[in-house]
Amino acid sequence: MSENIHPQAPHHLPHWFASADGGDGLFTIMVFFVLGLILLLGVAYFTLHALPERMAHKSNSAQLQLISILCMLALFTHNNLFWVGALVLAAFRPPDLAGPLNSMAQSLQNLVSRER
Repeated sequence: MSENIHPQAPHHLPHWFASADGGDGLFTIMVFFVLGLILLLGVAYFTLHALPERMAHKSNSAQLQLISILCMLALFTHNNLFWVGALVLAAFRPPDLAGPLNSMAQSLQNLVSRER
């Protein structure tokens, strides 16, 4: 094979150089690497995006539908404010404002029924 090489051509080329037949091993490796990286980044993005929904499922949140809607809005509009809102709703329980009011109403109802 050495008699086919041009006399002015370098006699030692690194192994990552493209061969004369057009095959390029480094390019093939980089294509698979980039495709794998794109796939992994997509999986990581969707995993992070579903974080508020998973948090709401684990805690049996009452606002699960609202959190899911906010996550979908954030996914399709690329507006991060919806995702942050869903994360805040999933992470913190809203204060129970109706419970004390119901208790006061029940106490007043009991007082009224005693007086009669």
